Amino acid sequence: MKQPEFDFYDKTSLKSYNLDKTMRYQLNMLDTLDVFTRKHSENVAALTCRLCEYLHCNKGFTEYCTICAYLHDIGKLFIPPAILQKPAKLTDEEFEVMKKHTTLGYEMCMKDLKLRPYAAGPLYHHEALNGTGYPQGLTKKDIPYEGQIIRVADEYDAIVSKRQYKSHVGISDTLKILVDETKPSVTPDYSGTLNQLAEETKLGKSNPVIVRTLFKVVIDDIEYEITCTLSYVEALAEEIKRLKQMLKYKEKMEKAKNEKDRSYYEEGIKVLARPGETVDNLEQIHEEYIEAHNTRKAIIDNLYKEIKVIKKLRV
Repeated sequence: MKQPEFDFYDKTSLKSYNLDKTMRYQLNMLDTLDVFTRKHSENVAALTCRLCEYLHCNKGFTEYCTICAYLHDIGKLFIPPAILQKPAKLTDEEFEVMKKHTTLGYEMCMKDLKLRPYAAGPLYHHEALNGTGYPQGLTKKDIPYEGQIIRVADEYDAIVSKRQYKSHVGISDTLKILVDETKPSVTPDYSGTLNQLAEETKLGKSNPVIVRTLFKVVIDDIEYEITCTLSYVEALAEEIKRLKQMLKYKEKMEKAKNEKDRSYYEEGIKVLARPGETVDNLEQIHEEYIEAHNTRKAIIDNLYKEIKVIKKLRV
């Protein structure tokens, strides 16, 4: 039986804003990026759209912010592949090159009249509220709201993609990292005045309101996954029930004392059988279904635990 798949970034929200026409040109720009960066950009845009909805942003801003998110990494077109696709940790020198994708993306957008309105996406998505971000080291008052939203979506997807989650089980560990991003640094790297320093040390890198909103998005996703998995478990239970009946027929068939009874139970097995199921492999298939059923039930239990952990997180 085919297992259900879960998309961490449901595209329904994007479709509800009829962004296809609006973003056709912008999406064409993404085609020039490498596969990983393009997928990341799509994920960040989808999550940004949902965050805007949960933050009760108006339709116009949501559409604008979503397009900014699609384009946030467009500057990586100009980063050498050896650095962009390096599997190991970047050296300090390489990281300095990587950081330039923000200004390079901004400059690219500013030179293109169709992209210019969305230049904030590339420029601000790595800025931090406490002034420790880049490229300009801006603080909260100077970082546009769209940049603050995209930063959270970007951080979340980067961790999710790296850990290659197949389910939301364990996702609370990712959110804990984002919670830490909202906390003030113990020794902030900041060169402003003493008054500015005193103010900015009260801030972390990410906006706590947006991170808290991300919790709601993730919890809704987990509840959706639970619903889908429960449906799958119920379907598996029906299959197990059917196979159990077939095994009873097989047992009676093997104990039958005459050919008539034997044929009767054999026919019962054939009526209930699915393609590929035979008298000889019934036990194995039955065991596989039971294992799949128990595995999914365990996932559901763990998903409920994830929700409890997330609800206890404090930002």
